[in-house]
Amino acid sequence: MAALYERDLTCQGLGITLDEVSTGRASMRMTVAPAMVNGHGIAHGGYLFLLADAAFSYACNSYGPVTVAQAAQVTFLAPAAVGDELVAEAVERTRSGRTGIYDVTVRNSAEKVIAEFRGQSVMLAGQPHTA
Repeated sequence: MAALYERDLTCQGLGITLDEVSTGRASMRMTVAPAMVNGHGIAHGGYLFLLADAAFSYACNSYGPVTVAQAAQVTFLAPAAVGDELVAEAVERTRSGRTGIYDVTVRNSAEKVIAEFRGQSVMLAGQPHTA
């Protein structure tokens, strides 16, 4: 997973860090920067989606073969502000054949749930992460 993160210039550029990864699980962290807020002064939903999607990606790729998103949706539950440290925790719900379903919860440092994300993954045959 370290090699995958090393090539993940989007996460690195936004300051998103990979805290933990294990089989079917991942945790990532991001601090909301001033450039990440919308006209209402709250974190833009696209950045919240990106954080959750990144955690989803590491969780579903924890098995080895290259796995990508097939579909995803997010529900925004509370606003996040500049300076908020957000943690996205991804958990596998089920895998069947080449597909999987993962849930990601995004929380702030006060443990308030900011967003819930569900992603469906599909494994690409014959493409190891080292390629």
